[in-house]
Amino acid sequence: MSTYTSAEIPVRGGSLHTGIWGPDDPDAPTVLAIHGVTASHRTWGMVANALPDVRFIAPDLRGRGRSNTLPGPYGMPVHADDLAAVLEALAVPRAVVVGHSMGAFAALVLANRHPQLVDSLVLVDGGLPLDVPSGLSDEQIIQAVLGPAAERLEQVFGSLADYEQFWAPHPAFAGHWNDLLRDYLAYDLQPHGSGFRAATRTEALVEDTAELHRGTALLQALDELAHPVRLLRAPRGLLNEEPGLYSPAYIGSWQERLPELEITDVPGTNHYTIVMDDPGASAVAAVLAEQAVGGRLPAGEQPAG
Repeated sequence: MSTYTSAEIPVRGGSLHTGIWGPDDPDAPTVLAIHGVTASHRTWGMVANALPDVRFIAPDLRGRGRSNTLPGPYGMPVHADDLAAVLEALAVPRAVVVGHSMGAFAALVLANRHPQLVDSLVLVDGGLPLDVPSGLSDEQIIQAVLGPAAERLEQVFGSLADYEQFWAPHPAFAGHWNDLLRDYLAYDLQPHGSGFRAATRTEALVEDTAELHRGTALLQALDELAHPVRLLRAPRGLLNEEPGLYSPAYIGSWQERLPELEITDVPGTNHYTIVMDDPGASAVAAVLAEQAVGGRLPAGEQPAG
């Protein structure tokens, strides 16, 4: 198990709450991990604990987790600049950057806006424009892609047990109810009146989804891609359905447009379990170990031979 601490990083309007696993060593290989649209940094616990020799830095994005009091505007350029502030505050000259779901979009925009801070990119079931019918409104896209994950933000729960009961029937977690998920749910729930609500601010969700749908930052980042990039795809989606967030045919069309994009399926995973349970978390950690440790050995270690 990695050691865990946290830090408050100054950004516009306040501070970005940031979890840090691994050695307190500025020379250690470093990963910056970016969570999804309604998630928090606690998404990454299993992946981080599989990399005890890596400095694993994972913020709560603006409008989420313990960063949910930070004001808008939101959007990928704003998140990218917040993430750059995290690396600079923690004296990280360059990092391997991994993003899950919306975090993969933010990772690409970070690499485009602050290329000097990024060694390489690992996109986990995200990063490519969403494959949705044209003409949908922002609200229709949120419902089509996120469904119950977005609806829960308006619900009030009486207790953590009620919140766990809400999640228990979720098809993505059937057979995957683990300690990480319990920790993630407990962290997500915050007091609201006489009850509790999920930490993500609805306006952050709406604005970020609109920016992904209609903004130009992501397409610019893809057009100007200049870093090594791996994409790990979950064969099943947010409700454990096939073909998942990205169909093989859609992924194939993007690989033709971006031949430098290396795409790998992670069998036995859906959109959540690709980072929140095995075999997904171990597969993601293995790729990050290859990128972070293989690209820059920890201080004092030398290649064999």
